[in-house]
Amino acid sequence: MAIVSVIVKIMPQSPDTNLEEIKSKAKSLMEIEDAKNISFEIKPVAFGLNAIMMKMAWIEEKDTSIIENALSQIPNVSSVQIVDYRRAFG
Repeated sequence: MAIVSVIVKIMPQSPDTNLEEIKSKAKSLMEIEDAKNISFEIKPVAFGLNAIMMKMAWIEEKDTSIIENALSQIPNVSSVQIVDYRRAFG
């Protein structure tokens, strides 16, 4: 099984949304799906709104729609978008 590196942009519904809560739920959901090496980075977008950039190792044979569907079900998440997908070597 090949491993890919995936970066997902998670947008909260408002600037007041608790990002730590979203990160915690996102990590739990992805661990259930066997994602590894999950990390997060907060990126400012505009007008006080921040995006959560979630990086993880994913099994290439698994469909990425699993990621988008699971993360979009988290309360206070406006959108989920895979912004980078590449095969990991090493």
